[in-house]
Amino acid sequence: MTRVHDMGGRFGDGPVIPDAQDAPVFHEEWHARALAVTLAAGALGQWNLDISRHARERLAPTDYARFSYYEKWIAALADLLVDRGVLTREDLSGVAPEGPHPLAARALRAEAVPGVLALGGPTERDGGPAPRFVPGDAVRTLRPAANRRVAGGHTRLPAYAAGARGAFCRATARMSSPTPTPTIWERRPSRFTPWSSPRPSSGRMPRTRATR
Repeated sequence: MTRVHDMGGRFGDGPVIPDAQDAPVFHEEWHARALAVTLAAGALGQWNLDISRHARERLAPTDYARFSYYEKWIAALADLLVDRGVLTREDLSGVAPEGPHPLAARALRAEAVPGVLALGGPTERDGGPAPRFVPGDAVRTLRPAANRRVAGGHTRLPAYAAGARGAFCRATARMSSPTPTPTIWERRPSRFTPWSSPRPSSGRMPRTRATR
């Protein structure tokens, strides 16, 4: 992996300190709201799981390094909403036009949440090309560990495993992929940041702030 979010096998980022087993799921109340609003926005059907993940991955390195986990979620969601034409920057600043939104009918209602979450978000797809390898084939991973189809695109190959030799074990299910268009794959600073630096000590979620 080649970008700031690709941390597997990288040194110098400090120890991983797991939470205690009885620790709360969300350390701050706004963390739960950040997750909820991201899932609710996804129910509008304007992007898929991979596009949502990639929106977080394509945050500028300076933003990605200083944002906390759910700050990344909120910043990426703001970018997605504007990129896909769901909202404008004015909407996110609180200046919204009157009247119903064109996607209002697709809004995820509170009473529908349990059923929607129970269905999950399957990404497996039928069809597609046959696997290139069979179990037992000798293989070598690519070097450098980079996406060969889309410049700067995501790869699941960590840098420490680039060029490694091994044996093919199994083929997983075919998965959906985001559309590799410049809008989706361009890496740029987030339009909105959860707060300016230094961060507030209260732990509360302030209003988003337009940065450009």
